[in-house]
Amino acid sequence: MEKESKLRSIIKAITWRLIATATTFTLAFFIFSGTGCDDVLQKSSIVAGLELVIKLAIYYLHERAWQMVPRGTVRHVFKRDGKQEVDLGK
Repeated sequence: MEKESKLRSIIKAITWRLIATATTFTLAFFIFSGTGCDDVLQKSSIVAGLELVIKLAIYYLHERAWQMVPRGTVRHVFKRDGKQEVDLGK
Protein backbone atom coordinates (compact mmCIF):
# COMPACT_ATOMS: atom_id res chain seq x y z
CA MET A 1 0.00 0.00 0.00
CA GLU A 2 1.08 3.51 -0.70
CA LYS A 3 2.00 5.78 2.18
CA GLU A 4 0.61 9.28 2.56
CA SER A 5 2.77 12.11 1.31
CA LYS A 6 4.30 14.61 3.70
CA LEU A 7 2.15 17.35 2.11
CA ARG A 8 -1.04 15.38 2.82
CA SER A 9 0.06 14.94 6.45
CA ILE A 10 0.69 18.69 6.71
CA ILE A 11 -2.71 19.56 5.22
CA LYS A 12 -4.48 17.12 7.55
CA ALA A 13 -2.62 18.56 10.53
CA ILE A 14 -3.53 22.15 9.60
CA THR A 15 -7.23 21.46 9.02
CA TRP A 16 -7.53 19.48 12.24
CA ARG A 17 -5.70 22.16 14.21
CA LEU A 18 -8.05 24.85 12.90
CA ILE A 19 -11.05 22.89 14.19
CA ALA A 20 -9.41 22.02 17.50
CA THR A 21 -8.04 25.52 18.07
CA ALA A 22 -11.46 27.08 17.48
CA THR A 23 -12.79 24.70 20.13
CA THR A 24 -9.99 25.64 22.53
CA PHE A 25 -10.55 29.36 21.92
CA THR A 26 -14.29 29.00 22.60
CA LEU A 27 -13.66 27.02 25.78
CA ALA A 28 -11.02 29.51 27.02
CA PHE A 29 -13.34 32.43 26.18
CA PHE A 30 -16.17 31.01 28.27
CA ILE A 31 -13.85 30.12 31.14
CA PHE A 32 -12.17 33.53 31.21
CA SER A 33 -15.44 35.45 30.79
CA GLY A 34 -17.03 33.38 33.56
CA THR A 35 -14.31 34.39 36.00
CA GLY A 36 -14.70 38.09 35.29
CA CYS A 37 -11.09 38.59 34.21
CA ASP A 38 -9.99 41.49 31.98
CA ASP A 39 -8.95 41.10 28.33
CA VAL A 40 -10.93 37.91 27.74
CA LEU A 41 -10.33 38.01 23.96
CA GLN A 42 -6.60 38.57 24.37
CA LYS A 43 -6.15 35.77 26.90
CA SER A 44 -8.30 33.35 24.90
CA SER A 45 -6.28 34.19 21.79
CA ILE A 46 -2.98 33.56 23.55
CA VAL A 47 -4.15 30.16 24.83
CA ALA A 48 -5.50 29.19 21.40
CA GLY A 49 -2.37 30.44 19.61
CA LEU A 50 0.03 28.50 21.82
CA GLU A 51 -2.15 25.42 21.55
CA LEU A 52 -2.23 25.75 17.76
CA VAL A 53 1.54 25.85 17.30
CA ILE A 54 2.45 23.18 19.86
CA LYS A 55 -0.22 20.67 18.89
CA LEU A 56 0.31 21.19 15.16
CA ALA A 57 3.91 20.08 15.56
CA ILE A 58 2.96 17.16 17.81
CA TYR A 59 0.26 15.98 15.40
CA TYR A 60 2.63 16.12 12.42
CA LEU A 61 5.26 14.07 14.29
CA HIS A 62 2.58 11.58 15.37
CA GLU A 63 1.32 11.25 11.79
CA ARG A 64 4.84 10.70 10.42
CA ALA A 65 5.63 8.13 13.14
CA TRP A 66 2.58 6.12 12.08
CA GLN A 67 3.86 6.17 8.51
CA MET A 68 6.82 4.08 9.71
CA VAL A 69 4.51 1.33 10.97
CA PRO A 70 3.67 -1.06 8.12
CA ARG A 71 -0.05 -1.34 7.44
CA GLY A 72 -1.58 -4.39 9.10
CA THR A 73 1.04 -4.50 11.87
CA VAL A 74 -1.32 -3.38 14.62
CA ARG A 75 -4.04 -5.77 13.45
CA HIS A 76 -1.49 -8.59 13.41
CA VAL A 77 -0.30 -7.82 16.96
CA PHE A 78 -3.85 -7.90 18.35
CA LYS A 79 -4.95 -10.92 16.35
CA ARG A 80 -7.09 -13.23 18.50
CA ASP A 81 -6.75 -16.57 16.69
CA GLY A 82 -4.37 -17.94 19.31
CA LYS A 83 -1.26 -17.82 17.13
CA GLN A 84 -0.23 -14.32 18.13
CA GLU A 85 -1.94 -12.88 21.16
CA VAL A 86 -0.58 -10.06 23.25
CA ASP A 87 -1.20 -10.08 26.98
CA LEU A 88 -2.38 -6.59 27.86
CA GLY A 89 -2.66 -7.36 31.55
CA LYS A 90 -6.43 -7.84 31.48
